Amino acid sequence: QVQLVESGGGLVQPGGSLRLSCAASKIFRFSVMGWHRQAPGKERELVAEISSGGSTDYADSVKGRFTISRDNAKGTVYLQMNSLKPEDTAVYYCYLFDGSREIWGQGTQVTVSS
Repeated sequence: QVQLVESGGGLVQPGGSLRLSCAASKIFRFSVMGWHRQAPGKERELVAEISSGGSTDYADSVKGRFTISRDNAKGTVYLQMNSLKPEDTAVYYCYLFDGSREIWGQGTQVTVSS
C-alpha cells in the first residue's frame, strides 16, 4: 500500500515562510503530485500541483508566493510558501495521482498568525 508522508507544517507569523515536504513510499514514473488545503468551514481546494514532467498549476490566490517542485528520484514533492497570510491557514494535504487512482496524505496544519 502506497503511503504519503508529509512534514513541514507549523505556526508562522504573517509574511513568513514555510516549506512542506511529501514523500511517497513508492516511486511512480508518471504521476501528478500536489497539495490541496482545507480551512475550517471551507471546502478543500487545490493549492498547486506538478506533473512528473515538471508542468505546474497554481491556485490564483497563491501565484507569485508559493512554488511547487519535485524530486522524481526520491518520489518527493515540495511546497515553498512565502509571504504567508492569515488566510493561508489550513490543513494542507499532499496527494498523488498515478493515472488510475488518487492517494492522499494525512494532512499537516499550517497556521499563519501573529
